[in-house]
Amino acid sequence: MPSVGRFAPSPTGALHAGSLVAALASWLDVRARGPHARWLVRIEDADTERCLPGMGEYILGQLAACGLQPDAPTVWQTRRTARYQQALDRLAAEALAYPCACSRKDIDLALAARGIGHARHGERVYPGTCRHGLHGRTARAWRFATETFTHGGHPPPLRWHDRRLGAQQQDVAAEVGDFVLRRADGPWAYQLAVVVDDADQGVTDVVRGEDLCDNTARQILLQRALGMPTPAYLHTPLVRGADGHKLSKQNGAAPIDTGTPAAARAALDAAARVLGLPAASGTAESHTLADMLAGWVEPWRVLYNPGP
Repeated sequence: MPSVGRFAPSPTGALHAGSLVAALASWLDVRARGPHARWLVRIEDADTERCLPGMGEYILGQLAACGLQPDAPTVWQTRRTARYQQALDRLAAEALAYPCACSRKDIDLALAARGIGHARHGERVYPGTCRHGLHGRTARAWRFATETFTHGGHPPPLRWHDRRLGAQQQDVAAEVGDFVLRRADGPWAYQLAVVVDDADQGVTDVVRGEDLCDNTARQILLQRALGMPTPAYLHTPLVRGADGHKLSKQNGAAPIDTGTPAAARAALDAAARVLGLPAASGTAESHTLADMLAGWVEPWRVLYNPGP
């Protein structure tokens, strides 16, 4: 079976230096596997309230300006809602998903009653309030029944291997709880959508930013619950600002400049250095984007050992 990789940006803003690192890494990982491997682009626009009109198309233009062309038509999540509903219906039929009436304030109050604090930007470990019914309240979301799937009690932490970070583990029931599959305001949660999309697109290798590593255990649980294969994972280094925090659209990271070939080459060269790849040789005028990209395939193969 040929290897399939993907880059899956959210159109909440233009590509910045950090997202270009993930795009370049996923592209190189596919190209290092030979001519039959495929690189896909998926626009993760399921969270329609946060997405900006026309931004998906703008991102595709940025990728094209950098020479990063997908091997198949782009997939848009907003056109796949029926598939997400099918997956949720299956989980619900197997008692692995249930409706939840809790707001964030409800969860915070329930945790506080147990003497459990909540750090800003930290994970709210769902206390299981609605696990056994809504008790007359109105559903606000759907959650994955983590303890039901792991047979309750204290199962061992879920373990997986990251090709860059090595051995990883997480006790999802204790560290996350029953996580959201569909939100109160309608959009599908990232965890469910990405699992269904990766399986339907035949993705064998996920290469993405290190900030998403914490999501992996939840996604593996969903893959197992839905009978879907688990890809191999590699989480790339993050690009950080002067304050030490990762660059993101939320903290105002500047879009990469792809307005000219020289600007695109400079952006790619900076992304390559974050990945530990050599700087492009020669002057900007002496090589094309295709030359630069091709020149990084073998160094990527040596550093990250993508296999056949």
